[in-house]
Amino acid sequence: MQEYEYEYAEFIYYSPGYLDREGQLWPVRAGRSQAKPNYRVGPKRIECYSLHFVYEGKVGLNYGDEHIELQKGDMFCLFPDQTYHYYIIPAESPLQMSWLALDGSRVLPLLRLTGMVPEKPFALGKVTSRIKDMLERIFGAMTRYGRWDPAVSLELQGQTCELLAGLMPGAFPADTPSPSGWVGECMEFMNLHATEGISVQQVASYAGVHRSYFTSAFTSQTGVSPQKYIQNIRMGKAKRLLAETDASITEIALSLGYPNLYTFTRAFKSYYKTSPLHTRSAGGG
Repeated sequence: MQEYEYEYAEFIYYSPGYLDREGQLWPVRAGRSQAKPNYRVGPKRIECYSLHFVYEGKVGLNYGDEHIELQKGDMFCLFPDQTYHYYIIPAESPLQMSWLALDGSRVLPLLRLTGMVPEKPFALGKVTSRIKDMLERIFGAMTRYGRWDPAVSLELQGQTCELLAGLMPGAFPADTPSPSGWVGECMEFMNLHATEGISVQQVASYAGVHRSYFTSAFTSQTGVSPQKYIQNIRMGKAKRLLAETDASITEIALSLGYPNLYTFTRAFKSYYKTSPLHTRSAGGG
């Protein structure tokens, strides 16, 4: 890290290419920092979306006429053309943060799905070890290549979407160890085929173990049952399709592996406590 007036920091920069712009989502810059006792930033405005993840210590954030104190495990987002001021709050541990600035027309609707909006630009308890691992993969890709490359562009788009999905409500349970071995492979299988109507038995067969053992091992490592994990994937995709596409609700239902509109609507209302139609009318929120 390099020393600056208010902090020790490392900056990572990325130059988007045509695939980034076609995907309407790309990183601009990222970095890590350890604050000095006099750390403060702003008041300032930026032109992109900057996610800040608190690893240690405490930070105060002023946004508009509001104020919030954040600590280890929390995060905040700077939205374009909004005035912000943030600064260190004395704590037992020095303030350490990582940040990732994003741009593109898809960023705002995806951030809305995480619950962060200009009126509430923060989220509590989201910075888990899983989120840190995702950030490190993104930073690694940005550091290795720096300049635009089509393969890196697609890699970063996927990693960024995975990160934002992990910040959505209910995406992951409390900070649990990252699954390893065959359970991790099963999670990848489920992520790939959840919208094809796969069953827990099919995933257990893929793993080559009995269903009851699979369910027990999966739940123990991830903190959520296989059925719930599949449901989380499908419901997350459902909300995104309602917010970002003009596909009919029947089309969405069938695309996600549900046999008919009624089954999908019942599952959606049970999960989100509101109907797909109301969710679409409310702009996906």
